[in-house]
Amino acid sequence: MKCIYCQGEMVRKTAPFHIDRKGYHLLFDAIPAWVCNQCGEPYFEEAEVDAIQEVLRKIDQETEKLIVAN
Repeated sequence: MKCIYCQGEMVRKTAPFHIDRKGYHLLFDAIPAWVCNQCGEPYFEEAEVDAIQEVLRKIDQETEKLIVAN
């Protein structure tokens, strides 16, 4: 598999995933991914993306209870 940005080879390893969202910051240190051996761009497979989205849905629901609008 080739990187769409630099055409480097993709290797299976882990990569961080971070997001700023609705009043909070979330960082996963090591999500399984395909990572370019040249530029380091990570590509997450559907299963990992689905799992991240499920976690975000749950956190969003709980965060709404905690965060007061300014």
